[in-house]
Amino acid sequence: MGHYAALWGYLRVLGASVGRTFRGMEEEPIEFVYVQVADRVEREIRGGRLVYGARLPNERAMGAEYEVAPGTARRAVQELRERGLVKTLASKGTFVVYRPADGGGS
Repeated sequence: MGHYAALWGYLRVLGASVGRTFRGMEEEPIEFVYVQVADRVEREIRGGRLVYGARLPNERAMGAEYEVAPGTARRAVQELRERGLVKTLASKGTFVVYRPADGGGS
């Protein structure tokens, strides 16, 4: 039974990596942990908890805050950069560059 469990786990991960499911599996693909962390940080940015110019914690601190490995935190930050929400400056840190659209004119 151990071999079947390992194969099942592999198929679930494979299905998530290609964005599809296999017969008999749940309908929604598995979401990677780094994407979940990036989504949480994005909600904090768009919700105003993290404002323009705010510095994100380093990978180790972010990992501790979200209870993930530093490598997972690093990949989440990369995802946030790809989404255009943050920018990393060498030897400075990672900063929020997202600015909410103004509701009115100035």
